[in-house]
Amino acid sequence: MVDLPPREWRVAPVIIVLKAAGALLLAVLALTADGRGLFLAGVAALGFAFLAARDLLARVRLSADSRGVTVVTGFSGRRHIPWPQIERIRVDSRARYGTRMELLELDTGDDVHLFSKFDLGEPVVPVAETLMRMRP
Repeated sequence: MVDLPPREWRVAPVIIVLKAAGALLLAVLALTADGRGLFLAGVAALGFAFLAARDLLARVRLSADSRGVTVVTGFSGRRHIPWPQIERIRVDSRARYGTRMELLELDTGDDVHLFSKFDLGEPVVPVAETLMRMRP
């Protein structure tokens, strides 16, 4: 283990702005649509607004220090996980539809916490490497 300073990874501001803009655009579309379009665009607008609100309330998705990591659970709750409880840190990489998706996976045995680059604000491989260096 290397004694590294505490780190935080958060949702990039541009992602929050895009979700809020999507909610606004869909809300305007809902107001100009017929019955079925109103319902579909309204539900989609609420979904985008919900995600944007979560990103605002729980911007820091993952933090790590010498004691362990803290992850976001549920809408905006937090859970501290001591290092000894983390069984595995790995990057799950999959190619699908011509793109590559990578997820940071923190496995505690009972739970698996997954984070994408959109959650962390940077690619997941360097985050995984930092966590492995911080882990005792």
